[in-house]
Amino acid sequence: MANSLKHRGPDDAGVWIDSRRGVALGFRRLAIVDLSRAGHQPMMSPNGRYVLVFNGEIYNHRAMRRELRTEGIAFVGSSDTETFLRGIEHWGLVDTLAKSVGMFAFAVWDCRESQLHLGRDRMGEKPLYYGLQGTTLLFGSELKALSQHRCFQGVIDRDALARYLRYGYVPSPRSIFKGIDKVPPGAIVTITRESEKLTVSEPHYYWRFSDIVAAGLANLSTRHPSELVEELDNLLRESIRDQMVADVRTGAFLSGGVDSSAVVGVMQSLADRPVSTFSIGFDDERFDESRHARNVAQFLGTEHVDICVTAQMALDTIPLIPQIFDEPFADSSQIPTYLVAQLAKKHVTVSLSGDGGDELFGGYERYKACEQLLPFLSLPKSVRRGASGALALVRSAMKSEKGTIGRKLDLAAELLPISPDDIYRRMMSRWRASEEVVCLPRRSGSPFDAPQVLRTSRRRMMTIDGETYLPDDIFGQLTVLQWQ
Repeated sequence: MANSLKHRGPDDAGVWIDSRRGVALGFRRLAIVDLSRAGHQPMMSPNGRYVLVFNGEIYNHRAMRRELRTEGIAFVGSSDTETFLRGIEHWGLVDTLAKSVGMFAFAVWDCRESQLHLGRDRMGEKPLYYGLQGTTLLFGSELKALSQHRCFQGVIDRDALARYLRYGYVPSPRSIFKGIDKVPPGAIVTITRESEKLTVSEPHYYWRFSDIVAAGLANLSTRHPSELVEELDNLLRESIRDQMVADVRTGAFLSGGVDSSAVVGVMQSLADRPVSTFSIGFDDERFDESRHARNVAQFLGTEHVDICVTAQMALDTIPLIPQIFDEPFADSSQIPTYLVAQLAKKHVTVSLSGDGGDELFGGYERYKACEQLLPFLSLPKSVRRGASGALALVRSAMKSEKGTIGRKLDLAAELLPISPDDIYRRMMSRWRASEEVVCLPRRSGSPFDAPQVLRTSRRRMMTIDGETYLPDDIFGQLTVLQWQ
């Protein structure tokens, strides 16, 4: 199981087994902080109670170490894994997670309580699958690790398949296989062994994106915009400074857009040498952003590397997709993401990006489109249906129009007749009636729900994206980075 993940961790490998209790932890390591053997995993706490496997990075682990040292805790090495483990030992798991800032997935076995805790970072940047297969609990960073075990059943979940056809990815907490789920972002799942029986808990959330949004809306700032801009700048600098801390070379993906340009701009202002930046271009000018990236790189003074993706390069990548992604994934940007990651790997081990900016700052055009439709949604349904038909007729008379106006007319004609609550689901749907091509999918609630306090269209959509589209689609593409 561990060897199937060698592409994620080429630097070291380890296994810990308690055959009496039937527990085994395997790990493949990509060394980023503390490249020595002191960072070897699985890692056992000095008191012998906890055994940890940890994938990711805790950016503020040095500050956590200082706090632990003041409380009498000593360390062997300098890895963030050891910091996290000693925190669990000293503060407990939930309190340690509350202090930890980073991207991670982990499994920690509590020898005293015979419990396994599986956890994931707040936004779900790192993947973690788990599930009972017969009487055996399997877990891992990728489904391909689970598939190596003799108990793995690999039965397709037809409801998950229907959702994939509709959204282009399998929304959490499901995976494409029956009985195998994803640990939700910001959650802990606990498996308890009692005699020969395993009990799997419901996810316990130590942090939820929608809770943070609701709390923010309940305490909106009245400060001057210039103060808020300064605070945002300080937060970005603090976050990016922490993410640049590594014992290996770091760089950044640069598209030339606002998000990645802002990240690279801050990186370069903090660095004592030119930052390495990477981008790809296309020979089709409609999709080529490489010129913008080169202009930003020249302005900031980075060491910029780019390549032009040809149709043949894209076609050559397609056969690799089933090896990279463990379950169906239909976002076409996975191909350029793979190619830019392949380019970056030749120069750096860690690369930052601007992912998440659109969800946090309302960058998607669909947010604006929905808000423009809101005033019309209070009209009687019959009136909206009539307006939709009229727009469809106008659109049919403009067959040659393929630009923004044509797209907006298409969207308005489609969305006007449906209810406000269904608009976002419809906008995110790729195959409207996916259940028609999947035999007997199980009916269940939509993953695209949000608290009533977020009924304002833009805020509601941003929150839903932050809890679904961002971790399951955008961060799902980070798998290609681990493949390099």
